[in-house]
Amino acid sequence: MDAVIAYVDGADPCWQQDYRTAAGQPVLAKRYRDWGTLPFLLRGIEQHLPFVDRVFLVVSRESQVPVWADRAHLQVVLHADIIPAAYLPTFNSTTIELFLHRIPGLSERFLYFNDDMFPVMDASESDFFPDGRPATGFSHHLLARGLYKRQTKNADRMARRALGLRPGPFFLRPQHTCSPMLRSVCEEAFARVSAQLPATLTMLRDARNVNQYLYLDYALLSGRGLARKLSNRHISMAATTPERLAKAIVSPDRKLVCINDVEMSPEHYAALRTAMLTAFSEHFPTKSVYER
Repeated sequence: MDAVIAYVDGADPCWQQDYRTAAGQPVLAKRYRDWGTLPFLLRGIEQHLPFVDRVFLVVSRESQVPVWADRAHLQVVLHADIIPAAYLPTFNSTTIELFLHRIPGLSERFLYFNDDMFPVMDASESDFFPDGRPATGFSHHLLARGLYKRQTKNADRMARRALGLRPGPFFLRPQHTCSPMLRSVCEEAFARVSAQLPATLTMLRDARNVNQYLYLDYALLSGRGLARKLSNRHISMAATTPERLAKAIVSPDRKLVCINDVEMSPEHYAALRTAMLTAFSEHFPTKSVYER
């Protein structure tokens, strides 16, 4: 089993110039800022998910690879390695996610992580793939308010059409945590929707996008996925304090924690960032093999 991480360092001046040139607008700090937590995600994988064979870091350009990364162990994948040139450059995670299954040599079973998702307790292979089937929780929603839910609904509708199913009034929303996936299922779904996908692929996020939930929905609806919640604590920066955030990391009660960034004052950002990095340093004091 492999792990795949999509990563962006919004402070990289080369990446910033790419963004300004291609997008013609300033960088949205909240969307792309780096909290400095990637080392702890890698330590979490090594310490709590020992069954993971390889870790792939997906980035837009070489300047995005952290200087501390040990490339003898961390497999770097550039967007150009997996995404057709017609859709590059892209600064849209939903576009990037749809091509992850094309990583050369990727295992049949893999876990996809955003860089704000962290293993913080020991887990087993069966937590993610009971009986070989990818498992995650699903909820049903009627209204698609906001861009994220709109993209989630798009993914549900596309998965159903690919399987010849009629969309109903509700749409599926998978758990917001790491995504267990089967490469063969992703390839099959991608092939079935290949004629419709180009119209959804954009440089920046918009309401036409289809996110990686396409593959989770497709697996479930085709009988190859399992609706079973992963042990995950979801934390929004909008609804937490430095103290609560630190406790969730140092004394976790779930196997995974997902920490979502939001718009906030510089003062609140500084306090939360300090608390988070201090807590992660306490929980993961030892470097992983992915760090020099």
